[in-house]
Amino acid sequence: MTATRVLIVDDEAPMVELLRVYLEHEGMEVLAAGDGLTALDLVRDRAPDVIVLDVMLPGLDGFEVLRRARTFSDAYVIMLTARAEEIDRIVGLSVGADDYLVKPFSLRELVARIQALLRRPRGATGAGDDAWRAGELAVDPRRRSVLLRGAPVLLTVIEFDMLASLIREPGIVFTRQQLLDRAWGVDFVGDEHVVDVHLANLRRKLGDDPTRPDFIETVRGVGYRFRETQ
Repeated sequence: MTATRVLIVDDEAPMVELLRVYLEHEGMEVLAAGDGLTALDLVRDRAPDVIVLDVMLPGLDGFEVLRRARTFSDAYVIMLTARAEEIDRIVGLSVGADDYLVKPFSLRELVARIQALLRRPRGATGAGDDAWRAGELAVDPRRRSVLLRGAPVLLTVIEFDMLASLIREPGIVFTRQQLLDRAWGVDFVGDEHVVDVHLANLRRKLGDDPTRPDFIETVRGVGYRFRETQ
């Protein structure tokens, strides 16, 4: 069985070495980068399964590294921040992070978060599913592709899984917890309101106005549903 490949991106050498030793002890293969450009090169060349990405980096910050990485990689990303402000969490999630941790954190917790992400199925649908269509939107679960008016829409792993879960059952209301279970897996540890952040990002990419949605409707106090075509 191939070892999980983890890329640590942090400019604090002692932190990197501590994480390297601990993760290697857990049977993982560890890559390391101290700046954003080096990290992006490693993501391209070595295709890590998980990226542990510090927000505060020299040159490109962690948010910009994530934005660029998301154009060619669907690796799971855990953001690290030394600040507990809500804005760090929201910005990180909105540009495609899967999870976040505030420094200082437990090494056991980091490993638990990595393992929970890896247990989450990357696809919310089976290999035999046909493409779904809703007006000018087409979602192909086998190719994990999305077309809007014939043009491709680039989604993160979580955004695609959430969209696939909703579009395959139009009219059915999903709670935040149900979407978490579908897109993150039942082992997810964290705030269920991360769903709202990813849904907002998904809507933006689809050009879907939440006040007059063509695709995803908010059911107040309950959750979300894909609009049934008339």
